[in-house]
Amino acid sequence: MSSIIAIVNQKGGVGKTTTTVNLASYLANFGKRVLLVDADPQGNATSGVGISRDNIKTCLYNLLIDETADPFATILPSPTTNLDVLPATTQLAGAEIELVNEERRENRLKGVLEKLRNSYDYILIDCPPSLSLITINVLTASDEVIIPIQCEYYALEGISHLVNTIELVRNNLNPALKIAGIILTMYNSRTLLSEQVAEEARKHFGAKVFQTVVPRNVRLAEAPSFGQPILFYDPSSTGAKAYESLTKEVMGYDYAATGIG
Repeated sequence: MSSIIAIVNQKGGVGKTTTTVNLASYLANFGKRVLLVDADPQGNATSGVGISRDNIKTCLYNLLIDETADPFATILPSPTTNLDVLPATTQLAGAEIELVNEERRENRLKGVLEKLRNSYDYILIDCPPSLSLITINVLTASDEVIIPIQCEYYALEGISHLVNTIELVRNNLNPALKIAGIILTMYNSRTLLSEQVAEEARKHFGAKVFQTVVPRNVRLAEAPSFGQPILFYDPSSTGAKAYESLTKEVMGYDYAATGIG
């Protein structure tokens, strides 16, 4: 049975999609069967692994709205071996409105993933930058949460709100939900600010903060425009090495700690 991991932070621009895409690609490269679920209407995780929007006939929206729909018919293979995608399009934004009066609306994604989880080792979910009904669906369906935090001003603001939301979901909808870890992104070793944010995060969250730190890296920023995970775009870059290290942490491997701490 697979491990279902949500990558979530209600703030935008913190590296959620970058983390989802690259963690998924490295897990697949290590021989794991991986499903990437794109739960963001922007669909950036879908295009980020090389799937053309022209190939998308149905998406996550259809599965959330129609509980009888076959999720296997919606899944698309990515160019990466072992990595499949349950895609998103802008149509997904309409699910918020259409589900608002439905019974057990918070459990729609859970129902979808229960049909799929025996086919994969890992299911990774890229969340939208909001604490919306879709995000609540993701948290209700997940086993664990990874929270990316950017090493910039106000990085920790809102995290307490997110943690409270996770606690509410745990108490009311998904008792097994837990925080797998917090990943520090966009770290710049040349600035005192990055170091201060990292120290503050470790002080607040302790061992929940991954040892791996993802640096601010031009190659990481370029890769999505080519529809490639960093593993293929530039595997020798510092960004690639960071996500390979993070993947080993997630898998529970022994690793050589990189970056700070």
